[in-house]
Amino acid sequence: MLTQIGLVYVLYLIISQPWRRCTLGCIIRIMVTGRKLRYKGVSVNMFGIPNLSEPQKEEKVLKRKYLHSFISDFKKDTPKNLLLMYDIPHTRKKERDWFRRQLKNFDFVMIQKSVWVGPSPLPKDFFNYLKRIGLQKEFKTFKLAKSYTNKA
Repeated sequence: MLTQIGLVYVLYLIISQPWRRCTLGCIIRIMVTGRKLRYKGVSVNMFGIPNLSEPQKEEKVLKRKYLHSFISDFKKDTPKNLLLMYDIPHTRKKERDWFRRQLKNFDFVMIQKSVWVGPSPLPKDFFNYLKRIGLQKEFKTFKLAKSYTNKA
């Protein structure tokens, strides 16, 4: 509910500042919600004069978080004797897709969607990074007695 001072202010804005092009409903909405008055992107006081005392805050642009990419040290003819199985939930789809790309970089072969075979051992910095982003509990590795051969 508007007070007498609020009504006087609304009438003042309508009569003395036609350039603001605010309707009565717009002004009442501003007063009820407590929003700052703005004109052409600049905050103004109740008389329409720009507030120079308030510093203009630069809006922070959030930097996208990219996952680190690793380069394979394995040769193409390296025996594939490491079985890797993982179960990364759908809520972490970005990390799961990144993990698949990294396995391809390390020359792993997909047997099923979440079962891969490739050369061993995986780099220590790769394991440390997986621990840092919280994926260390999402996969298991097994050493194969014989190296995997892709016989289709």
